[in-house]
Amino acid sequence: MKKIINHPEQVVEEMLEGIVSAHPQYVKRVQGFNVLTRAGGPSAKVALVSGGGSGHEPSHGGFVGRGMLDGAVAGAVFTSPTPDQVFEAVKAVDGGKGVLLVIKNYTGDVMNFEMAAEMAEAENIQVEKVVVNDDVAVENSTWTTGRRGIAGTVFVHKLAGAKAEAGGTLAEVKRVAEKVVANVRSMGMALAPCTVPAAGKPSFTLAENEIEIGMGIHGEPGTHREAIRSADEIVDHLMEKILADSPVAAGQEVAVLVNGLGGTPTMELYIVSRKVAQMLAGKGAKTVKTFVGNYMTSLEMAGFSISVLKLDGELKELLLAPADTPAFVQF
Repeated sequence: MKKIINHPEQVVEEMLEGIVSAHPQYVKRVQGFNVLTRAGGPSAKVALVSGGGSGHEPSHGGFVGRGMLDGAVAGAVFTSPTPDQVFEAVKAVDGGKGVLLVIKNYTGDVMNFEMAAEMAEAENIQVEKVVVNDDVAVENSTWTTGRRGIAGTVFVHKLAGAKAEAGGTLAEVKRVAEKVVANVRSMGMALAPCTVPAAGKPSFTLAENEIEIGMGIHGEPGTHREAIRSADEIVDHLMEKILADSPVAAGQEVAVLVNGLGGTPTMELYIVSRKVAQMLAGKGAKTVKTFVGNYMTSLEMAGFSISVLKLDGELKELLLAPADTPAFVQF
């Protein structure tokens, strides 16, 4: 294992210190907890908290800022944050208008965030939850009942965050988050695995000419392995699954996220994006905005995912609203 770390057991602590020192204008640390909140403190609006295991950066701390999240909770690498960590985040960001928890559908995340919500409600903090399950690859997986939540979660952060920033009530922000969940679909593939620092060995193995189709962001098995094909052929397969699950009609407006998993050159992500654009245009869909880059990574895993979000007037407006965070800036 070759990694730029000091000690495997210190990677999360040192990463959080690094984020705060690099972006003090955006985030601060809740003392004693693996929680990042906005530097300016709670404001009189609905707050959004998300998080999960570390190793998915810039998710989730990179999206703390204006127009997206108010707090992010970092578990150990690929491990759900504990309920008390989430509870501390909720307390730190609540400005009196309530808190929405954005949870990726992994059993540990769902259980621990729900426990934290109960702890917050006992303190008379209004809390609502939304569970993201955008991955069309498999119906159930190693760590989930139902579909996994993967990179489509970033669209929930962005659009629900914009609604909260615009002064939406907790019920309105939750409604927007649920609408995004209902309209976003994703699927990914991997060329090569990642290595969790504490494990010291790859999370799975692939032969030199093999790829994994539909794997999760922790390296969970996908639908199958196959010999590597061209970029266009791989995109064809992923998009067919996405569009079969959530068809787009001619004239439908969409947003696209081509998400790198941490070890994929930007050049290759743009080759993927090119084919996605061609396929959507072939359906008569109109792509309002495309995001290309590393948003929901899996350490240094090589591969990518595609997310397609169907838009209506409300979602389009929220998509295009300003945001200013360490990893997502839009004016």
